[in-house]
Amino acid sequence: MARIHPTAIIEENVTLGEGTSVWDNVHIRHDATLGDECIVGEKTYIAYDVKIGDRVKINAMVYICADVTIEDGVMISASTTFTNDRFPRATMPDLKTLRPSEPDEHTLPTLVREGATIGAGCVIGNDLEIGRWAMIGMGSVVTRSIPDFHLALGSPARSIGVVCKCGNLVHKFADGRTADVVCECGSKYAIADGVVSESDTVAAAG
Repeated sequence: MARIHPTAIIEENVTLGEGTSVWDNVHIRHDATLGDECIVGEKTYIAYDVKIGDRVKINAMVYICADVTIEDGVMISASTTFTNDRFPRATMPDLKTLRPSEPDEHTLPTLVREGATIGAGCVIGNDLEIGRWAMIGMGSVVTRSIPDFHLALGSPARSIGVVCKCGNLVHKFADGRTADVVCECGSKYAIADGVVSESDTVAAAG
């Protein structure tokens, strides 16, 4: 069964997988789904209909808005903020009517693929994808999609290299965008014009 701190607010029709832990002052809105063995850190907000996979670690004070999908094995570090509206307004043009908060035609999706890591204090834009096993450096602002296995840093975030599944930096794009590399853990990658794929044929250096 899931473990839920007594101060957490869990709305109706929320699905929490086996072994998931929800810590203090978390708020999970209706119809959100979290898989097995997830950790949701204190003071995190997860909006309605958000889909989160298995073994996802969400640190403290993370804001996950509607239309975000997070696949298995993702790490989201503290104080990360997701967004889903590129040109938001509080009211209608007459300033007399609040715009509704429910998703509409202006709500844009974000997909975080399996194994990715998002560092502390990041802001994640919308209508984009963070690729498999990608890593976003702390404090980055992501405004466009990040490919699989890329390490991206800055504001706006730019890819600077390739990271292994184990988390090690295995190649810097300053040294070229095409290479065959072997991580110290033994994993092998073929890089072709910045596109990274796992490989069984790359030979170890030396």
